[in-house]
Amino acid sequence: MPVNAKSMVKVFERPKSLTDVQFTYCPGCHHGLVTRIIAHTIDELGLQERTVVVAPVGCSVSMYEWFHFDGIQASHGRACAVATGIKRVNPHLIVFTYQGDGDLAAIGTAESIHAANRGENITVVFINNQIYGMTGGQMAPTTLIGQWATSCPTGRDPALAGYPIRFAEIVAQLDAPVYVTRQSLYDQKRIMATKRAIKKAFQYQVEDKGYSLVEILANCPTNWRMSPVETNRRLADEVVKSYPLGDLVDRV
Repeated sequence: MPVNAKSMVKVFERPKSLTDVQFTYCPGCHHGLVTRIIAHTIDELGLQERTVVVAPVGCSVSMYEWFHFDGIQASHGRACAVATGIKRVNPHLIVFTYQGDGDLAAIGTAESIHAANRGENITVVFINNQIYGMTGGQMAPTTLIGQWATSCPTGRDPALAGYPIRFAEIVAQLDAPVYVTRQSLYDQKRIMATKRAIKKAFQYQVEDKGYSLVEILANCPTNWRMSPVETNRRLADEVVKSYPLGDLVDRV
């Protein structure tokens, strides 16, 4: 039966907040999905004209090229400090950082913790894929015990490297943050939960509520040396045991 074009309804389209520049993420990587979710959220909330992204050094180092709003690249680990400066100079702006586990929880630990402790009115999107993605697959602060990485080829040994850092739990112990959550992307249900969490975090900033952290358990097919399907299975079956999902703090 021929399709009547007049009766067709568009149910999905490219977010207006995304440019036509192609992502540089590896195939099957969750970074692309999160980037698109953020763009959809900015569109839904009507924030395109006042949003600023602080791009880190990492897999999303060129993020300012992918969004149709202002962006700035921070030095490695300093994204929360840069975001704090932007927000304090112009509180009307909606400012968010997009950081990996190395950028946020290793070289940027001090900036990340103190921005949260001050309750800066910014949104932090934290991609936790348990490995250094851009620089060759080295062990990250979030790498699981026994997990292989190029810098720990026999698996992470807590006697040598300590234990995985649960950054969301650390931030949740502070008095200032208003929203701290951990989500994932391994199936449709989790993708939708992540979308709701990101939207809530941005909405709280719009309402001047304070600091929000959305930690997202993501994959890295290239450095995990797995197919995208296998990485989703690993997230669901193994990673969430070390990093439980759900809201840790919601003070609004």
